[in-house]
Amino acid sequence: MAVRAMLKGVGISSKRLRPSLEIVRGKLVQEALDTLRFQPGPAAERVAEVLRSAAANAENNAGLNASRLRVISAAADAGPVVKRWRAKARGRVGRIRRPTSHITIVVDEKEA
Repeated sequence: MAVRAMLKGVGISSKRLRPSLEIVRGKLVQEALDTLRFQPGPAAERVAEVLRSAAANAENNAGLNASRLRVISAAADAGPVVKRWRAKARGRVGRIRRPTSHITIVVDEKEA
């Protein structure tokens, strides 16, 4: 039985999250967490946070064995864009776009 975890409204664009998700996809949960620990940047920290949550959901809610969990799918979708304005030279205005993302990770037990 596949179990998923989501983190919505992450203040990182989905473009910056996807390389960290590609590292995780298809690996065992513990192996993926060990790999993410040595990745630079805040994107790996957020992906690891969701991965730990998915593993805890699988262990506590579905009764799956934590040592046999494998990442089935990992995705980052675009969330709402926060739009702000900043003053520029000569009375003009500059637009600031702050993209957000939704991270979804699905884990399931590895077949014997």
